[in-house]
Amino acid sequence: MNTILPPLWAGLLSFTMKLKEFGLRLEGAVLTLLVAVLSLMGCGRSEKASAPPELQSAQFSSAPTVRHVAVERRLVHDVLDLAAKVQPDPTKLVRIYPPTSGRVVSVSVKPGDRVRRGETLAVLQSGDVGTARADFTKAQIEANRATRAMQRIKSLYEHGAAAEKDYIEAQAMADSAHAELERASQRLSLLNLSARANSDRVGLAAPTDGVVLEISAAPGEFSKSLESSNPILTIADLTTVWVVADLYEKDVAKVLPGSPVIVTLQAYPGRSWKGRIASISDALDPVTRTLKIRVVLPNTGRELKPEMFGTVRLETGAHSALVVPATAVIREGGKTSVFVEKDGTSEPRRVTVGTTVGSEVEVLGGLQAGEQVASEGAELLKGGPQ
Repeated sequence: MNTILPPLWAGLLSFTMKLKEFGLRLEGAVLTLLVAVLSLMGCGRSEKASAPPELQSAQFSSAPTVRHVAVERRLVHDVLDLAAKVQPDPTKLVRIYPPTSGRVVSVSVKPGDRVRRGETLAVLQSGDVGTARADFTKAQIEANRATRAMQRIKSLYEHGAAAEKDYIEAQAMADSAHAELERASQRLSLLNLSARANSDRVGLAAPTDGVVLEISAAPGEFSKSLESSNPILTIADLTTVWVVADLYEKDVAKVLPGSPVIVTLQAYPGRSWKGRIASISDALDPVTRTLKIRVVLPNTGRELKPEMFGTVRLETGAHSALVVPATAVIREGGKTSVFVEKDGTSEPRRVTVGTTVGSEVEVLGGLQAGEQVASEGAELLKGGPQ
């Protein structure tokens, strides 16, 4: 019999390893019994057989580690999480249209570039430039001629050689000519042209400091004048931005202008920005049944980009409620349950939960204050009662 002990030990070790491969557990009592039987079988040997080191060092856990906590009643803050989006301040958003029809020669900026006021952003080539300069030259000549004629009539009138009527008419003609010259000069100024230059090109200058958001024209394209509905460029001052959120009709009475809010963005997990509601729109969207609320945030580092999605969270009150750790709640489909300790065992119980605030969940029904629920290891108890 002693000659078969080594094969028995080897077989036991192989069987144990197979059980571990299939995720099965060998209970400590069964292992102890096997070791005792094999020890008795080998007691007549001169040299006692010992279990292989691999079997001696195997560790078997008898039960999962579960920690229970008491259900508590405490003050829970009512919060609203509103879907939001970052937008540029419309009062600081500038759309640049071509002042005249022509072909786009060049665009010297790209989206995301910072620009300064007066900086040339694009250049157009236009036949209207020549027309504007010709109109200015003609107006200048006519104004000089009318001025000299008025001065001559004035001199004659002062010496009694001309009638007052002729002098008044000459003065009116001079005033009209100077008005036409002023109009032609303003046209050149609008086109950002110099009266002494002779080029047929006109530059589009930035009217303010900002960041280029969009470019809708490329070199070679023909651009219409102010009648066009599409701007060549769009720039904005992003030192401050708006965070605009949708407030549903049923929650309107809970929110007031000036209420503190916390803004989070999908682009920056774990970060938040504090602000206040600057305004609430007066017109309800008939499609979504929502009002727009606006939060103004500083954006000196330009981290907040237009069109970023996020959430605006605000507190609307507080109430007393039962709470449990979020880790204690097991969700399966549309059902929620917890494991409640009773008489030394943990039994599952269906519960109704409310809002989640931080790491805790509000319990609306199914539990009482003081009961012990599994807060850690609850998932390990789903296989059966412990």
